[in-house]
Amino acid sequence: MFNRVFQLIKIARKLSTSGAVETINQIYKLPLTINFFFNIISIGSQKKILNNQKKPGERLCIALESMGTTFIKLGQFLATRPDILGDELAQNLEKLQDKLPAFDTYEAKKIIKKEVGETQFNKILKISEPIAAASIAQVHIANIEIENQSKEVAIKILRPNIEKLFNEELDALMLFAYIVENTFSKAKRLKLIEVVHLLREITNIEMDLRFEAAAANELYDNTKNDKGFNVPKIYWNYTSKKILTLDRVNGVSIREHSKLKESGIDLKMLAENLIQHFLKQAVRDGFFHGDMHQGNLFVDEQGNIIPVDFGIMGRLDKNNRKFLAEILYGFIQRDYTKVAEVHFQAGLVPQNASKDEFAQALRSVGEPIFGQTIKDISGGNLLAQLFEITEKFNMPTQTPLLILQKTMVVVEGVARKLYPETNIWEVSRPILEDWLKNVKGPKSTLDTAINTSAEIIKRIPDFPDIMDKANYALQLMAEGKLNLGISNNRNLEFEQMKIKNFRNNLIIGSFGIVIIILLVF
Repeated sequence: MFNRVFQLIKIARKLSTSGAVETINQIYKLPLTINFFFNIISIGSQKKILNNQKKPGERLCIALESMGTTFIKLGQFLATRPDILGDELAQNLEKLQDKLPAFDTYEAKKIIKKEVGETQFNKILKISEPIAAASIAQVHIANIEIENQSKEVAIKILRPNIEKLFNEELDALMLFAYIVENTFSKAKRLKLIEVVHLLREITNIEMDLRFEAAAANELYDNTKNDKGFNVPKIYWNYTSKKILTLDRVNGVSIREHSKLKESGIDLKMLAENLIQHFLKQAVRDGFFHGDMHQGNLFVDEQGNIIPVDFGIMGRLDKNNRKFLAEILYGFIQRDYTKVAEVHFQAGLVPQNASKDEFAQALRSVGEPIFGQTIKDISGGNLLAQLFEITEKFNMPTQTPLLILQKTMVVVEGVARKLYPETNIWEVSRPILEDWLKNVKGPKSTLDTAINTSAEIIKRIPDFPDIMDKANYALQLMAEGKLNLGISNNRNLEFEQMKIKNFRNNLIIGSFGIVIIILLVF
């Protein structure tokens, strides 16, 4: 407990001297008592002066960057939560730079040797100085001996003691969040405890590089037959919790348009490929790269797109995508009543809401798109309208859905920077039509019937036992010994939780595909 309080005091001094508190105060008008606390805690230290000509969100980025790993990650997480901060501040936090000075290469070699063992370490022929350093890890280029051949790879290495530092600071932040929320009722709307808890869960996964390796490996398997999209191969013998080894990327950043042109790359085709590959991942595989900004995309000499950084991924399961076929079909046909009915049947919208009003809300987003020039459609504006609909009909926004939405907007932006005249609908149409055909086609229906029949056949041996139990239950009811009005509250809550979880998964999937359609029409 003492250590947590000590860390809290250190963090408070960081916040007060970095300019973060002053900036937050301009946005949210903090209570006088909180301002007084930070003024007292900063006595004896020099406050950092930030450029007042910059927007508050930009100044907050600068302050968070100066405070180190935990606060950089906090800012990155909040950038995905416009429902907490608002759209403008969330957009400003997306500019947060995740860069810190590199740690010593000698230390990096010690970590690699400890993680892979001496035998594997001796097969590493050469390790470079760090080529990139972020808040959690840094990257080195190395040559390793595989099957008597030298292979050039990139090795990502976690910073020494980063987990301990991060969790200690998060413990202190959790204490701070608890104090603030229980002292100031107005602060509860900021969901500080929820933010810190979710940040801990997300970043602790990010600090286990085996999860990132598994994500990259799954994306590699899904896309290995897709021409024009090459995921680097993972080398599991050189991968552990603290290090990740994969093929070195030899290519040009997708943001360097002039270099791409000099290499003879067709920017129009590159933009089309980017959109199509993202849609294949989202609707065909249900597993997509969730951070496809320009810094994470490279292009080789053949024009192949090479993604890096697999820490943020999104997923839509098979059942969700199958259900979404009905929504997609209705939207393509501009049958908003049908789309609304499917939402209600699946329990995505509260039953006391008006089906006609929901259909009208969908129409208000969909109809203005038809007839517009494709290149004039703003994905950002469409998403803003959809957020308004979700709020009006009490449909909660989930973090995975925000990742999907954010990725779609980013992919659209990258494609249009490459080639502003890209007709997103024409590019996307064959991918979407193939998917719809597969989901609604005879083969899919037959597969479903076979799977359902197989499940029924499995349960046939249990049928007599089920009938005996049902008969016994009816007998108890007739004798007044079974009161169906009384139930175990804990079990009921558990069942309600399962139902809510199922509903939330469907929400993620349904709005994901609706947004895809809106972006491409």
